Amino acid sequence: MLISINLSGCISDSSESEEIDLTINYEYTNGTISEMYSDGELVSKNNVELDFDFSQTTSSNELISFGIDPNDGREPVEIDATTESVLTIVFTEHGIYHLDAFAIDTDNLRINQSIIVRIDYTVEWSESNTNNPKTLVIDPIPRNNGPHPYMMEVSSVVENPSIIDELGGGGQTVEFSWEISDEANDVCQKRSTKVEDGESKDWYIIHFNTREVHELKIVYNDGQDNININQVMSIIYHSIESEPNA
Repeated sequence: MLISINLSGCISDSSESEEIDLTINYEYTNGTISEMYSDGELVSKNNVELDFDFSQTTSSNELISFGIDPNDGREPVEIDATTESVLTIVFTEHGIYHLDAFAIDTDNLRINQSIIVRIDYTVEWSESNTNNPKTLVIDPIPRNNGPHPYMMEVSSVVENPSIIDELGGGGQTVEFSWEISDEANDVCQKRSTKVEDGESKDWYIIHFNTREVHELKIVYNDGQDNININQVMSIIYHSIESEPNA
């Protein structure tokens, strides 16, 4: 005997699977933190702010929050998906950041998306009328425990401003050295030169040891005339950030 059993009523075809289509638009995934120092004192600092737009994200259920975890020791940043769609992350330290962006619906379903961000760092350093130049500390160690920078770049200009006193006399030649030293006080790179009264000399170097804190010094060898110093130091990472898609 053949028994036919109709199971069509036991399985429902009407249930819809829960789904979030996470779409995030961003115009930039890199930036440079800049600091300006005058005579050794911090004058200004510009951090990097990056915007992430979740407005094109859709879901079969109502979305309740959008968020980004910067994975650098900070708490995730979240916004209310019912009222906001653009989330801003502030970066105050250089590094390569692997962000986890996410959306959460009313059933607590969470969908993640990875975004890589590159943050470089630049210091503009100036000293005026000095015969005792200060030390510029170069710290390439990433605070987020990410990969180390690719290189450090330094451009330095030393000027011996012209001096003419009441008797018509001029200034003297200044002999000095640029030095970059590591944590063991070993000199990694050095250049000795002299700058005549009313002239300037410059030094440009690239340094690839980014696993130690370094110091950039200008050391007097001879002469007492005051000098002016203008330097730019940059910490630069490999360009591995996510491509902008705004």
